[in-house]
Amino acid sequence: MSLAEKIGQMTQVEKNSITPEDVTTYFVGSVLSGGGGFPRPNTPEAWRAMVVAYQEAALATPLGIPLLYGVDAVHGHNNLRGATIFPHNIGLGAANDPALVEEIARATAAELHATGVQWNFAPVVAVTQDIRWGRTYEGYGEATALVSDLGAAFVRGTQGAGILATPKHFIGDGATAFGSSTTGGYLLDQEDARIDEATLRRVHLPPYQAALAAGARSVMASFSSWNGDKVHGSRYLLTDLLKGELGFDGFVVSDWQAIDQLPGDYYSDVVTAINAGVDMVMTPYDYRAFIATLTRAVEQGDVSQERIDDAVSRILRVKFEQGLFEQPLAAEEDFALVGGAAHRALARTAVQRSLVLLKNEDVLPLATDAGLILVAGAAADDIGRQAGGWTIEWQGGSGDITEGTSILDGIREVVAPATQVEFDRFGRFERVVDAAGAPLPAAACIGVVGEEPYAEGLGDRRTLNLADHERDMLARLRERCARLVVVIVSGRPLVITEELPQWDALVAAWLPGSEGGGVADVLFGAAPFTGKLSFTWPASNEQLPINSSSDPAQGEPLFPLGFGLTTAP
Repeated sequence: MSLAEKIGQMTQVEKNSITPEDVTTYFVGSVLSGGGGFPRPNTPEAWRAMVVAYQEAALATPLGIPLLYGVDAVHGHNNLRGATIFPHNIGLGAANDPALVEEIARATAAELHATGVQWNFAPVVAVTQDIRWGRTYEGYGEATALVSDLGAAFVRGTQGAGILATPKHFIGDGATAFGSSTTGGYLLDQEDARIDEATLRRVHLPPYQAALAAGARSVMASFSSWNGDKVHGSRYLLTDLLKGELGFDGFVVSDWQAIDQLPGDYYSDVVTAINAGVDMVMTPYDYRAFIATLTRAVEQGDVSQERIDDAVSRILRVKFEQGLFEQPLAAEEDFALVGGAAHRALARTAVQRSLVLLKNEDVLPLATDAGLILVAGAAADDIGRQAGGWTIEWQGGSGDITEGTSILDGIREVVAPATQVEFDRFGRFERVVDAAGAPLPAAACIGVVGEEPYAEGLGDRRTLNLADHERDMLARLRERCARLVVVIVSGRPLVITEELPQWDALVAAWLPGSEGGGVADVLFGAAPFTGKLSFTWPASNEQLPINSSSDPAQGEPLFPLGFGLTTAP
């Protein structure tokens, strides 16, 4: 291989920034769709046509080396409208069922496979220690053993279905200190993990050991730092620890423009990252500058030919292992798999098992023949909100951004035909009266509240209270109903200690994805409550960060790690 061909293999470009013709010209080894990186129209057929065009361009190079097309399918093929959107990992952590996670990974891989995608930038195996982090919901929980078990299960399911898995973000991204730097401009995301090596190895390394044992062949480096040193520039972490001590002979891919955060100019960024052990660089936009810079670094002796050969060997090894040289594209075009009935049924089951019942004053499960049920809150009838970030767009969105069943739809589906379900997002039910104008008595009110969609550092928060307008809405419901059930749709625990005494039942639904009917199933007793908290639930903002290893002086949490009431099956 020529130097140009080798450096091309080390280059990954975002699909909106490169044409198929330039894939051929520059021997590019990988193309990706970031959050929101979908074709138009956003259909399975268009996805496959897009991937095929890039793959044919790669095969048109003299050596015909196939490329890897990657996506962040972190809870289903979530950039594709109509795909099955599974609960985010925080919900799967509450379910704590490795077999379920493996099955979800296989289903996700099947939907990727149908559209030609071969590489999933998942799972997140961060052991999150501060729930103010905007990526909390991408992780399974705060406990190392749980994260290790579920992360390994996801890798097994993904790799077993022929899709390349990528545990991320190596290493310590869940341990960053609040407000520890200004590198990323966030409060926690991409910041500095100020922990000793013993803690790094005891808390944050085991999930990677488990993922590698499960067959992971690519690992994504973390934006974050460890005691002031950016991981993307750490030879100790990427080469000595990951590749040397752990024996990893797959390849390391950088995160989105992450090498640009290394100290120094762009030339030194490239040299430092490659010499540290990054094998493929996600340079989403200006790939020509990256290729030219790395070429110059080799010619000037700042990056050795041996380092280049090592990186390319790792990339090609994985491509051979994935069978890309024999079959660069999946043979089947089974578009019916995407969002199909079997996958949606699996997602609904996952929702049922993920719910955590935190309070129940003899209210749940509700009777399906209750007479009148009042449902309030914008999140009750909003598929975008219940799916959260990383859904169609990077930051997610509100409304019918994809196909699915809202929580309200699910309630109307499961109740008896004679049961009247009334909905008002603001909790104003003045119109629900009898012939004399008196308020009709409701068997129960269901208020669905929580967080607006967000992703990564844009979801970092100083405080975790409910919004004032949602607290006001719940107060109106309290006045209207003798029994008030509150469902929180959120990417992390929220501070609700003051409000809790006014509620008769409380359910943490996390971010259930496209199948909101699973929430209704459990509220009305078609399935039992079995989920347990995978994160400590704080009693106040002043306690944050709080987790199971926190100093007792911080006080008792509202609900401890592992808490969850159950109902009869």
